[in-house]
Amino acid sequence: MNKIILFACLSLLLGCQNTPHRNPLINHNSYIESTYEAVDKLSAQLSQHTHYLNKNEPILVATLVSVDELESASRLGRSISEQVAARLTQKGFKVVEVKLRGSLFVKRAEGELLLSREIAQISQSYKAPAVVVGTYAPATNFVHINLKVVSADSQLVLAAEDYGLPLDENTKTLLNSGR
Repeated sequence: MNKIILFACLSLLLGCQNTPHRNPLINHNSYIESTYEAVDKLSAQLSQHTHYLNKNEPILVATLVSVDELESASRLGRSISEQVAARLTQKGFKVVEVKLRGSLFVKRAEGELLLSREIAQISQSYKAPAVVVGTYAPATNFVHINLKVVSADSQLVLAAEDYGLPLDENTKTLLNSGR
């Protein structure tokens, strides 16, 4: 009997070693809530900079880009920027929907890319004193996300927030598609 129990325990232990490790899937609402919490923190920081931006002035939200490829974005970058725009709108900011205007160059698969050298020029055309920019960087088990609100005139960072999302199968799909 002891041999049977010992064999069962060894089989169980050896079986566990061969089971591939899979990152658990993040709940869809948790994914969005992570971004909303980051935007809430940005908004709180912006309340200290009303001389640069107030809720009555328009704000632009650029597509988040890969920290390694500043001129391309994935579905992850585009979806997070949509969440940022949605949350800012919910909080009473006047977010300009740049996809509806013709003066901003939009690359077909990359969204509204906004590099620092373009901030002043594009924000002037929209009369927006600030722009939300951001990057993402995949790691082994998570994706690091950085959001910044930048003054269009001075290019000073008015607010910044970092957070992470688990690198699960859904996040990997968003990272690897739509380029």
